[in-house]
Amino acid sequence: MAIAKTIEIISSSTQSIEHAVKDGLEKARETVDNIEGVWVKDIKASVKDGMLVEWRVIMVLTFVLKD
Repeated sequence: MAIAKTIEIISSSTQSIEHAVKDGLEKARETVDNIEGVWVKDIKASVKDGMLVEWRVIMVLTFVLKD
């Protein structure tokens, strides 16, 4: 029997939404094993002087707990 757990993380990128997701997943993999899925829960953008300067994503990561 497998048991899964979820955690919520926030990641950002000045390049794109895709980079924010990939960078967040890459960083999470440094401390979390067995990640099975990523749900992008929300997307936000930071604006400065009327220009978009940063993408932010809120992600829920699902990982399987070890036996």
